[in-house]
Amino acid sequence: MSQNKPLWYWPAIATVVLLSIPLIGGFVSNEVQWSLSDFLIGGALIFVVSSVEMLLWRSLPKKGRWPVMLFLMLLFAILWAEMAVGIFGSPLAGS
Repeated sequence: MSQNKPLWYWPAIATVVLLSIPLIGGFVSNEVQWSLSDFLIGGALIFVVSSVEMLLWRSLPKKGRWPVMLFLMLLFAILWAEMAVGIFGSPLAGS
């Protein structure tokens, strides 16, 4: 018997799995130094983007899904890189 899971279930699982990588890396190496705010901001970003992807995936026609998903993932990667190392030098830049 399968139950319908709430919409936020899979984005929450993806967020926990992806954030466990830097958490474990912080225990293994001194090179990974994330603060609590890094985890909160990263978790919020991952959760929001994956939730939006799920909503768009369910609502868009099959033909239009992939370009939108690729654009959203590219936007996520650029925002993540800007917040991490400041590739564009905006006020969002970390370090």
